[in-house]
Amino acid sequence: MLSREQRNPLSDWWWTVDRLQLAAIFALILAGIILSLAASPPVATRIGLDSFHFFNRHVLFLLPSFIVLLGVSFLSPHQIRRAALIVFLVSMVLIVATLLFGPEVKGSRRWITLVGVNIQASESAKPAFVVLAAWLFAESARRPEMPATSMALVLLLMLVSLLVMEPDFGQTMLILMVWGALFFIAGMRMIWVLGLAGAASAGLFGAYLFVPHVAGRIKRFMNPASGDTFQVDTAMEAFGNGGWLGLGPGEGIAKRSLPDSHTDFVFAVAAEEFGIILCLVLLALFAFVVIRALSRAYATEDIFARFAASGLAILFGVQAAINMSVNLQLIPAKGMTLPFISYGGSSMVSLAYGVGMMLALTRQRPRTELESLNASAAPSYA
Repeated sequence: MLSREQRNPLSDWWWTVDRLQLAAIFALILAGIILSLAASPPVATRIGLDSFHFFNRHVLFLLPSFIVLLGVSFLSPHQIRRAALIVFLVSMVLIVATLLFGPEVKGSRRWITLVGVNIQASESAKPAFVVLAAWLFAESARRPEMPATSMALVLLLMLVSLLVMEPDFGQTMLILMVWGALFFIAGMRMIWVLGLAGAASAGLFGAYLFVPHVAGRIKRFMNPASGDTFQVDTAMEAFGNGGWLGLGPGEGIAKRSLPDSHTDFVFAVAAEEFGIILCLVLLALFAFVVIRALSRAYATEDIFARFAASGLAILFGVQAAINMSVNLQLIPAKGMTLPFISYGGSSMVSLAYGVGMMLALTRQRPRTELESLNASAAPSYA
């Protein structure tokens, strides 16, 4: 047991980090292991792989994820800013490389293979972008003469343009929603918020008119008879089959035919095998992590930490909400993973990076440390 009197990085971290939030995150990771074991074997068998191929890889990805999550949670806000800048620049280069050299899958270029590992660079770009945008909004609040808001807008346009070129409209919408939320939290005028919302709506309408892939998904959502809705229909049947308590581990039917039962539709597998009660528990865990982070962010006196932690919490919560809403057929289908539950190496490591920063930024630092951080941030842009 670590004593409060011990003065070393580990004891300082343990007594300042939000341990309840950390426990909720580990509970989600444990649930992801169990649900990966339940959902992935039928998918692997259908495509000729070993039954536990995806499960083994899911567990394998947990090791770097744990290291990233815990390691990043030790960083100071100053170190987080610098690391986010490096991660964002590297991610942007990888996204450009993906557009130039990545394989085209179902009309999109989202993955690139480096050293035998498939990487989706847009996943790592998201949390880094949120931190950089939060830093720019914080600088705008501290020094109104600095064109930080315009720089944040340029940053947004750069990332969104590359995501649209892939195309990846799900990630684009997620980035726009989080940036808009940060813009609002930073105290910007409502007219600007409404204007940006109108611009985003116009962009969505334009995508509906000129991008067949987007139009097809929206039409199938509005009128299921207009196209193939097999996956969402099967997911809805899974919720009905599971009831409150579920059919039991391994007894699910939907996973035998759902192509994405281990990724986009793992929430439906959870409902069928473990019941709606487990789904409500998962929903409560996601809600707890988001609300806890927002409350801790609100309590901090460092403007950058407040904005960045809030943005990362919103990113985490909105991504989970989108995945669960697709499973429940509340919104059109999107390729969005359920944080720490769905299979996916890039997604898991990037989520660990984002959550690690969120834990670091919401640590209860002494007032003297916060004052020194603010003083050091004032004269420099790093």
